[in-house]
Amino acid sequence: MITTILSIIISLAAILLILVVYVQNPKGGGLSSDFGSPTAIGGVKQTTEFIDKLTWGLAATIVVSAIVMTMQQPKPQQINKPTPQSQQNPSKQGQPAQKGK
Repeated sequence: MITTILSIIISLAAILLILVVYVQNPKGGGLSSDFGSPTAIGGVKQTTEFIDKLTWGLAATIVVSAIVMTMQQPKPQQINKPTPQSQQNPSKQGQPAQKGK
């Protein structure tokens, strides 16, 4: 159940991260430059900071969710393999050896 929820969260965060990265422009332009002058309320500087925080937040969400999902996986069962000594002499595995046959 929790694995399914975490998988959905990771998928949504990845899709949103792709969209947020497309909005950014590495040279300072991008969608954030269309929101007016830097002195306006909610201008370029605040929009750029919001996009940067959103990018890091989505990336952190993916990493934390992946770690939690990995920790929720069941532990593998250990198989007790017989030792070579017990394979050679099966009478010593808890049964007394029979004498005289």
